[in-house]
Amino acid sequence: MKKLLLAAGILFTCNGFVAAQTASAQSGAPAEVKTVIAAENAFEKLIARKGIKDGFLAVADPEGIVFKPNAVKISEFYGTIAKQPGLLTWQPKFARISASGDLAFTAGPYIYQNSKKDDDKIYGEYVSIWRSDAQGKLKLLIDLGIQHPEPTKETIEDIKDPEAVKASASKDPFKGKNIILATDKQFNDALLKSTAGAYKEFLSPEGRYYFPGFEAMTGQDQVMRFVQNQAIYITGTTVNAGRSASSDLAYSYGTARIKKGNIVSNFNYVRVWEMDKRHKWNILLEIFSAVEN
Repeated sequence: MKKLLLAAGILFTCNGFVAAQTASAQSGAPAEVKTVIAAENAFEKLIARKGIKDGFLAVADPEGIVFKPNAVKISEFYGTIAKQPGLLTWQPKFARISASGDLAFTAGPYIYQNSKKDDDKIYGEYVSIWRSDAQGKLKLLIDLGIQHPEPTKETIEDIKDPEAVKASASKDPFKGKNIILATDKQFNDALLKSTAGAYKEFLSPEGRYYFPGFEAMTGQDQVMRFVQNQAIYITGTTVNAGRSASSDLAYSYGTARIKKGNIVSNFNYVRVWEMDKRHKWNILLEIFSAVEN
């Protein structure tokens, strides 16, 4: 239990420390996902050198949040805790960046080890969402992770550059946000009618699903089998959202109650949305993090 509580206190995502240059987007060429991967590698070195606390404080967006267990600003959480020991390593296996370069995410497996003993390792999956600041530097906007047993299979890698801008950039930032808020609520409403039906309608064919205690799931078919086999019933409440200037990548987060049999548990969720060629928003990634009573 002590180990689980320690891990819960440092559910960590690996977020950009390298500048996300927007010059390419301004010139008409889409940003490159290698910028995000380079940012991850630089951040991992920063954590190794300065530790978890100082590493997070160095990369945090002023509005960046973590879930400990509910949403709290990164600066407030890490600014008030003691330095945390242990070795943290991770691998970005799933990554995208918007064509405009102002929004990005990575996800993948992590290992936390508080000592040199192999049986002291804690395994899990992280999801990080980054947003560029006024200088074009990626800053950590959202951090969420889950734990699961030692993985039995290799994580499928899916790292792609963005396509050309699919929709004209909006001059009204609130309009873009409101569209994603409405889409997220629409999905939550669909969950009330049918869990499997909602995922069939909204989840991208290459979407990923992260649920506590389970390894990452890939693809609509695998996710639908999971929710059907687990016989879970989800009710969600949207809290906030945002969208890239190029209107091709977005995020949302909120709270959820998940019922399985007679047991009801509270969760936080984060979703990453991607616009397809028909200009429909699909869930590219969803992660649930349990809120312990």
